[in-house]
Amino acid sequence: MNFRPVFIAAAVLLAAPVFAQADDDPELTQIRQKVNGMFSAISPEDVNPSPIDGWYTIHRGSIVAYVSADGRYLMQGDMIDLIENVNLSELVRNDSRRELMAEIADEDVIAFSPAEVKYSISVFTDVDCTYCRRLHSQIEEYMAYGIEVRYLMYPRNGPSSPAWTKAEEVWCSEDRNSALTAAKQDRKFASRNCDASMVDTQYNLGQEVGLTGTPAIVLDDGSMISGYLPPDQLKARLDVIAAEAQ
Repeated sequence: MNFRPVFIAAAVLLAAPVFAQADDDPELTQIRQKVNGMFSAISPEDVNPSPIDGWYTIHRGSIVAYVSADGRYLMQGDMIDLIENVNLSELVRNDSRRELMAEIADEDVIAFSPAEVKYSISVFTDVDCTYCRRLHSQIEEYMAYGIEVRYLMYPRNGPSSPAWTKAEEVWCSEDRNSALTAAKQDRKFASRNCDASMVDTQYNLGQEVGLTGTPAIVLDDGSMISGYLPPDQLKARLDVIAAEAQ
């Protein structure tokens, strides 16, 4: 299998080293140079020690791979700690998603916020997708649980699609919250001409964090739920994560 196209495609993703760097390690320096020489899209700082002796982690955005210390073997796929029952690769992705999402300013999302925010989630949404609409139809229930929903536009069929046009119209509306609700209900709403490049920015961000569909829910710890989750189940999951973090 040829992995080179995967890493070339990853050039648009942001780097986020996870394991402690050991810049004085000659083996690490050597493997960084070798990987960078083979894949120009991979920077030396994208290569770092892994939990397994003799292997190094290559991490760029949502792309996680492993390379042997001699630079001969490259492995893609999830690394699982069977004793701890932990997906180590997903932890790397979570760190990357958390850092990427932390860069989003409040004014760059469409937020539905309860009076008292207990939890905050980011949701990549398509105005036309069935389960995106189902999630939004229960927005009051999510907020009743103290869950703030921060929407980012992700027209899954890409630029020039009808959903993309609707997303831009929502973004250019004077009242984006009301416009988003109307769009998901196939109702008309007022819009205007404006700089709608934020739709493109949010779409690209969705690709960087590894979206496979919509809705996609990104939690504060960087973990991602691919698909719809009812308000009570989401609240229960957030409670568990909060308890584990204490």
